[in-house]
Amino acid sequence: MEWCYVAASVVGLSHIRAGTRLQDAKHCFVSSKTDGRPVFFAVVADGAGSAKFGGQGATIVCRTFASQARDALRGTSELPDDETIWSWLDIARDRIQLAAKKRELTARDFATTLVLVIASPDAIVTAHIGDGAIVARDRVSAQWNVMSEPHHGEYASTTYFVTDDPQPAMRIGRHLNGFSAIAAFSDGIENLVLDSVTGAAYAGFFAPMAKPLDASIKTGRDCALSESLAAFLASDRLNERTDDDKTLIVAVLK
Repeated sequence: MEWCYVAASVVGLSHIRAGTRLQDAKHCFVSSKTDGRPVFFAVVADGAGSAKFGGQGATIVCRTFASQARDALRGTSELPDDETIWSWLDIARDRIQLAAKKRELTARDFATTLVLVIASPDAIVTAHIGDGAIVARDRVSAQWNVMSEPHHGEYASTTYFVTDDPQPAMRIGRHLNGFSAIAAFSDGIENLVLDSVTGAAYAGFFAPMAKPLDASIKTGRDCALSESLAAFLASDRLNERTDDDKTLIVAVLK
């Protein structure tokens, strides 16, 4: 079994007009396994628009989780337990606190969400704070299902962040891997790919995203398809519907 994936992040028109940096961050890799069973890792973080250094917070979170996961997955296909994932979050929060202290700011100035998925051929673990989501394609029915839904706050346009005190509202999910494709994305495309009433995933969006990967002969990241995905996310067609940063990762197992 092999993973093939695409990943892209593009800055939204609202940030281009304001002259601000991309607030999303991402990191993906396929681990090398001594037993020949590769594990796919993906993390997406979306810096809060109200946080001055939200983009930096998102970068810290993605780098921390990726480095910790590489060490944890080296030579094994066993997925991390809940305690391990919470420890990664603690490390990320400590690094944000340090970055804030150096600038005489607060951790809230680095507020960011978290969308994490780690998938072996047998099982999937997700970890999620705030908005964005994870969806997957059923291996038998080919139906796209939401695996981890957005977690919005009590009021409109609010959500939860890695920097929330006293403890972030992190949701960890575990699933048998009965799926042939997985997608993780930030809140920038959420309203375009999930039904606002039912929360269901739009197969009409995700199926065309996965089809080129199904046909790809690449393993790991398909760079050419990732460039095409970035161009699509930055297109006028999408910018007419959302002016936020947009991040999307799609992986297929074949």
